[in-house]
Amino acid sequence: MVSAVDVAPAAGEARSPVDDRLAAAVEQAIRDVPDPEIPVLTLDDLGIVREVRVDADSGTVDVTLTPTYSGCPATEVIAGDVARAITRHGLRPRVVTRLAPPWTTDWMSERGRIRLREFGIAPPAPGVATRGSRVQGLSLSVRQVACPRCGSESTEQIARFGSTPCKALRRCLDCREPFDEFKPL
Repeated sequence: MVSAVDVAPAAGEARSPVDDRLAAAVEQAIRDVPDPEIPVLTLDDLGIVREVRVDADSGTVDVTLTPTYSGCPATEVIAGDVARAITRHGLRPRVVTRLAPPWTTDWMSERGRIRLREFGIAPPAPGVATRGSRVQGLSLSVRQVACPRCGSESTEQIARFGSTPCKALRRCLDCREPFDEFKPL
């Protein structure tokens, strides 16, 4: 599945030549767009910006995004926010969603994991999506998820889906507080 958002600058708006400094500023503005569901994270924190290409001749910025999962309801909002970030610089956006390869929590930045924890959401451990949970014989290995409030690994899953489909609802058995877990994918 590929979708695109194509927004032209306002009528009569002059395009200035695109130099390296403007191209870098536009790319940073794209990467700094906040996630609409978890606003403490940026698109760069999530690792969903796959490619940014600036065509200096046409003033067009091509952006490829991979959503956290194919049914993510925030995908169109994110594409619109990226298009607006580009348009504010007087350039023409072309935002494309690419589903393959699928996004993985391994693409998240360490800064993003820290921000999730500080916000009270248990982040996925680095590399957990690559390692995954493996069925060995008849037993299933269980991931330990640390409580973002007290750090205890004595936690349990209350619901497979939390406030958004990419999160699960958990409870700490030590401090007794509920919390979201950003599920490893």
